[in-house]
Amino acid sequence: MSLSLIAILAAVTFVSAFIQGTLGIGFALIVAPVVGMLKPDLLPVTLLLLMLPLNLHVAAREREHVDWSGATWITIGRFAGTFAGLWLLAALSLDQLDLAVGAFTVIAAGAALVAPPFSPNKPSALGVGLFTGVTETATGIGGPPLALLYQHAGAPVLRATVALCFFVGEVMSLIVLAISGRIGSEQLLAALYLTPPVLLGSAVSRLAHHRIGGRGLRLGVLTFAIASGLFLIVR
Repeated sequence: MSLSLIAILAAVTFVSAFIQGTLGIGFALIVAPVVGMLKPDLLPVTLLLLMLPLNLHVAAREREHVDWSGATWITIGRFAGTFAGLWLLAALSLDQLDLAVGAFTVIAAGAALVAPPFSPNKPSALGVGLFTGVTETATGIGGPPLALLYQHAGAPVLRATVALCFFVGEVMSLIVLAISGRIGSEQLLAALYLTPPVLLGSAVSRLAHHRIGGRGLRLGVLTFAIASGLFLIVR
């Protein structure tokens, strides 16, 4: 990769890591489209590798707020979805998958805007985990369904639980991608170059994460999900 490309991606990953560390979502939804436009062959492997230290940091920082029951059922669904995601990665074009994920995200976020408050239960957690496993393994994007599931939870619960589920799921996806021969040296090298800005952005998020929560967080989550879904549909 050229120095200019590395510089652009480093800036994007820094900002995205700060947003993810503050809100609990956002990294993949910002980075994936940029990488897709500039260096699409890095997806989804480089993106998944970069999210490992980011989500580990957030989960460890707020580990006392993890919803362990929800995280367990999400992970069970995520495991099954990983293999379906690998199949989709081989069977569908990226444009087709983007369209499906974007449409689902917009519909889910629109429904959530008018839905009454609810707590995640076993069926919803299992279903979200399954869908996230499919989309994150295939594209690196899995945030909106998890964020929507925990939109009415407290900000620390959302950040901690989503980060933990992401971390475990990303390990699953990377193992399956490695076994299938889809991890290359260029993807690993790109992840190595971009890890420092990810760590820096995550560290800086410590200055803001405790100030974000309540209705503002929920509205931010839903607005972000809708905007991201529309972007995937029209790009």
